[in-house]
Amino acid sequence: MTLDNLIGKSLEAIAPDASAIKRLLEAAKRNIADAKIDGLSNENKFDMAYKSIMQLANAALHASGYRTLTSKPGHHQTMIQSLPKTVGIDIDHMIILDGLRKQRNVADYSGDLVTDSTMEECLSQAESLYETVSNWLKTSHPDLS
Repeated sequence: MTLDNLIGKSLEAIAPDASAIKRLLEAAKRNIADAKIDGLSNENKFDMAYKSIMQLANAALHASGYRTLTSKPGHHQTMIQSLPKTVGIDIDHMIILDGLRKQRNVADYSGDLVTDSTMEECLSQAESLYETVSNWLKTSHPDLS
């Protein structure tokens, strides 16, 4: 399956916009930094780290010429599951990121607490994905980075 197969279902084709991609990368970097602020709850740190993952996946989609249809359910899942097709992460890594998406839903919609280890994993994954997306943009889309 290609991302083109998802056009009209969960994605739409767009012209890549270097300034929009740059803003997403900068926002992701800020959210990663904010997730490290001492004194915040694990839930808020997790939210910031998770948000950066979404911003990075979104930047990768934009650079590839797509964006999610946010009017349809599942756009977070689509962004995460597109990462093997955009930046080339392996399926195991994508499964970890999707698990964090599910954890975010549980925490947001049931009020469950986020453990130290889950928060640290989310932050670690966000930092790793930031490096992956940044490097991918520099090598695959230097005109957009």
